[in-house]
Parts: sequence; structure tokens; C-alpha cells
Amino acid sequence: MTLLKTCSTALAALLISSAALAATLEIGGVKVEDTAEVQGTKLQLNGAGVRYKAIFKVYTISLYAGKKVGSAEELAAAPGPKRISMTMLRDIDSAELGKAFTRGFEDNSPKSDLSKMIPGLMKMSQIFSDQKKMAAGDVVLLDWIPGTGMVVSAKGKVQGEPFKEVEFFNAMTRIWLGSIPADAKLKDTLLGKAS
Repeated sequence: MTLLKTCSTALAALLISSAALAATLEIGGVKVEDTAEVQGTKLQLNGAGVRYKAIFKVYTISLYAGKKVGSAEELAAAPGPKRISMTMLRDIDSAELGKAFTRGFEDNSPKSDLSKMIPGLMKMSQIFSDQKKMAAGDVVLLDWIPGTGMVVSAKGKVQGEPFKEVEFFNAMTRIWLGSIPADAKLKDTLLGKAS
């Protein structure tokens, strides 16, 4: 009886540890969890991939939402918190990263909306300027929290005040999910359409 109980306990522990291992992916050498928690809400991984610039890996990025989404519009319409997580895969000048974000922002936002978003872009630019350099392994989180706004964290610290406008967060997501994404293959992986 004791042997049977011991075997059952060992089997249960093995199943639990196997489930825990299955809950983590490795993408670009970065462990990506299949869930994330934002403000007490459990989000599921929608997709993740590596952002390349020419042949160089720049960062691993993952998208989390309350339910699976297949487009930028579905993400914008989805209620509740959302998260974009980026882990740097190389050292990069923060000003260069900020310029790439601004370019992606401009490429995927209607011209009529850009003038309204200039204060947010300036604030985001300041966040990148304050960082000076992002090193391999540094993490940037863009968390949308209803009632609070987009909270930006870099290197484990919240950066400034939240961006209150949901339109600004949606414009940020279009850098990767818009009609002129930073990387079309990456867009597909973030939307769960490719691996």
C-alpha cells in the first residue's frame, strides 16, 4: 500500500512538473510564459517572436490579452488589461530604439491622429532618452490597464505617469500589428498565425 501511494505521489509530481514545463516557451533564447498577470487579471499569450533588423536579433516580443485576437482591431476591441513584453537580445542605444518606435508609430497611424498624439510621442521619447542604453536581457513592458492607462516599465521600474489615452496604446500596438508592421512575419507570430 505504501509503495502504491509513493508511486502515485511521484506520478502526480511528474505530471505537475511536465505541465509547468509546457507553460514556458523559449523564443530567441528568452523564456516566454504562456500567461501573464496584469493588475490581478490573468492574460494568455497571444503570440511571440523575435524582431530582426537585417540579420541581427534585436528583441523577443510577446503579446498577452484576455482572449485570443487575430488582428490589431480585435486587440483594440478586447476588454480588460493587455501586455506587450520586449526582452532585448542585444545592447542597443535607447535613442535608436525610440526613433524606430516613432517611425513605426507614424507609418501605422492616420495623419489626422498624429497631431493629437505628439504629446504622448514626446513623453515616450523622453522615457527612451532617460534609459540611455538598453542592454541584452533588459525588459520593457507596455501594460494597458483600464481606468489607469498604458504603464511603461523598463528594467523593472515604472517610467513616469501612465499614458491615459487608449488611442495611444492602440497606436503603439500597430507598430507590430498595423498595415505597415515593423516585421510582417513577426506580426503573424504575434497574432498566432505562424510559428
